[in-house]
Amino acid sequence: MVSDRSLEVLRVIVQDYVASREPVGSKAIVERHSFGVSAATIRNDMAQLEDEELISAPHTSSGRIPTDKGYRLFVDRLADRKPLSEAQREAIRTFLGQSVDLDDVLMRTVRLLSQITNQVAIVQYPSFARAQVRHVELVSLTDRRVLTVLITDTGRVEQQVVEIEQPVDAERLERVKSKLNALLGGASVEASAGILKQARTEAAPEDQPLTARITQALAEGFAQYRHDKLVMAGAANLARTEEDFSGSIYPVLEALEQQVVLLRLFGEMDVDRGGVSASIGRENESFGLGETSVIASNYRSSAGELARLGVLGPTRMDYTNNLAAVRAVARYLSRLLGED
Repeated sequence: MVSDRSLEVLRVIVQDYVASREPVGSKAIVERHSFGVSAATIRNDMAQLEDEELISAPHTSSGRIPTDKGYRLFVDRLADRKPLSEAQREAIRTFLGQSVDLDDVLMRTVRLLSQITNQVAIVQYPSFARAQVRHVELVSLTDRRVLTVLITDTGRVEQQVVEIEQPVDAERLERVKSKLNALLGGASVEASAGILKQARTEAAPEDQPLTARITQALAEGFAQYRHDKLVMAGAANLARTEEDFSGSIYPVLEALEQQVVLLRLFGEMDVDRGGVSASIGRENESFGLGETSVIASNYRSSAGELARLGVLGPTRMDYTNNLAAVRAVARYLSRLLGED
């Protein structure tokens, strides 16, 4: 059974080690923190923590560092759940508020999170299967090239240039566009495949070749709405913390490139009552990320779909700040998308 004072000793060991990357000894704890007891008493507390496998000695006669189990206890019971400062909140509102569309806001989100936390930031695109088509635009670039623009109520825009075998005049292009908007307007992405097939079937004979090429391009655009996709920023932060990894950081970088791995990890993390969760060290071994920690939270898209955002870095990270940052950015992102 770990005493309350021993838990406080664990707290300062985590905080001091995160700040300095140096093992923390009993003498340093007495000098830096007001426990009101001797170094010998602190050593007894540290021995208790070591018996519980919450701290360990990286070298003989050195100070102590937190274990994965120690970080877990710190996150679950000891980390201060303090909110971000008003200046930080204003910076989030200002930076994300300048976004022009969903792609832009998610890219800004990962850039902002990586800057606030100094970790790799990751945002999952929402699944837009329930999104509704707002408008389809067809723009003639040349007589044989057409730009398709697909816009949904989520604010997402998919564009594709289509090559046409036969020259297309403005009247035919307008006729096909009107037919597509009549069929697709207000329809869900889930229903798109059947509607595009209907558009090809109902097209006038002279419009069928053009309709076939346009609906093929739109089908590819709709497929993007149904696929899981991640946006990342801040991979360079891993290089700055390379000393926190026992070997090379390349396995971590390889795992980051495999989006399916991160999507599975996100999917298995349960968000707590505070709206945030952490997966620490050995908890991530099955994903090839056993020396990293991931902090994640949910956000809600304008279509009501839930998706995840978070940060990934070494287990020696500032959990208190990162938990607060991920939670705050997720909540603001939900509000921002809900206003669209």
